Amino acid sequence: MDQLLEMAGLISGIIWGPFVLIPLLFAVGLFLTIRLNLLQLLKLPHALWLALVRRKEDDSVEGDISHYQALSTALAATVGVGNIAGAALAIGIGGPGALFWMWVVGFLGMATKYSEALLGVKFRRADAKGEQSGGPMYYLKYGIGGGFGTVLGVLFAVFGAIAAFGIGNGSQANTVAQQINSVTGVDTWIIGLVLMVLTAAVILGGIKSIGRVASALVPIMIIGYVGICLAVLAANWAQLLPALQLVVTDAFTGTAAAGGFAGSTVLIAIQMGFARGIFSNESGLGTGGIAAAAAKTRQPVRQAMVSMTQTFIDTIIVVTMTCMVIITTGVWQGENAEDGSLLTSQAMTQGLEAISPSLAPAGAVVVAISVAVFAFTTLLGWSYYGDRCIEFLVGRRFVLPYRLLFIVVVFVGSVASLDSVWLFSDIANGLMALPNLVGLLVLSPLVVAETRKFFAHPDWKNPDALMDDVVKG
Repeated sequence: MDQLLEMAGLISGIIWGPFVLIPLLFAVGLFLTIRLNLLQLLKLPHALWLALVRRKEDDSVEGDISHYQALSTALAATVGVGNIAGAALAIGIGGPGALFWMWVVGFLGMATKYSEALLGVKFRRADAKGEQSGGPMYYLKYGIGGGFGTVLGVLFAVFGAIAAFGIGNGSQANTVAQQINSVTGVDTWIIGLVLMVLTAAVILGGIKSIGRVASALVPIMIIGYVGICLAVLAANWAQLLPALQLVVTDAFTGTAAAGGFAGSTVLIAIQMGFARGIFSNESGLGTGGIAAAAAKTRQPVRQAMVSMTQTFIDTIIVVTMTCMVIITTGVWQGENAEDGSLLTSQAMTQGLEAISPSLAPAGAVVVAISVAVFAFTTLLGWSYYGDRCIEFLVGRRFVLPYRLLFIVVVFVGSVASLDSVWLFSDIANGLMALPNLVGLLVLSPLVVAETRKFFAHPDWKNPDALMDDVVKG
């Protein structure tokens, strides 16, 4: 087992190292940002209005759930354990400067997420039961076309179906079990059984059930968590400006990570910022296109604008809150592992320790509840991603068996090793991103053409306008 973990660590290091995904993610995000003329900045106010105020289109249009429910499903899948453990891991190894690079990957990732969502809606198909299926596997196969596109689509679907058991299941279930156990003392296997039943009650109903639950839970959990972090930051207000200065300076000079055991260079700060940023917001993984494809919408560009707000909310708001709490409270300078590496379980503890004391005496309970809800909603979102990948690969008849297996793994994950699960999740995530990023580059002219056509229309700001000349299909 040790040899397997060592090999997995080596593979993960290569995939997320300085020569594969990091430059590719940066290059694709920057390329799309330039091609789309800073759309994620200039159109963000309108996108937020569509997502949070307008919230849905006419129920008669094609799709399974409202675009707000689609956004909530995407947020459910991304605003999870990674927003605490991933952020703490990035700061612990890369120093405060890692937050700056998470901002960079978040900003560029908004253009990537926009493109994924646009293509997800553009090339979606109805399955055997009339539900929408879309995402990278479809725009790779039908957008690029030919044998090359089909191979890329199949690879993405295979990696996505597997990754759902790691990032979207095992690691999340384990976190819920460990956090509730630490507060209540209830055995993890009992917690696992309860979580398994709750998961089954939602995901067996498909995307409509997931969308309803996500749209109810996600606003509460995000607003509640941000409120907790703001309370901590208010208590440490004198450290806010020094912390922000540290984030910017360390992004370009590097720092000594936790306790001085591991000297973090600028390269490590960049690597951790990009790796944990993408792990958190999933821009580049392609999952945003899967959620967007389920939305009731008549226009791919409009849904794409809504979808890109997910990256903004996840990284620019939620992850920033976590990192600033960790930095202002000084927890990031705590003791590291003996070998100088910060393990994920330790990162989780570190992130929680930064928050809990400031909310005494109920801090541990509040944080445990927050983490449990974060992880549970992530389970829901990723279960949908996995079953759409399976539907693409082998058809609708295998979706129910996949969901049942997913439910069983929830229990298994509750008593599994968190660190090994996260390690394999990193690998699966990276393998998902590779074919998707290739597809985004190849299909970028289509994304640009659709975007220009939409914004050239005089009624583009009016969501009730039919805009027949720029409607999909």
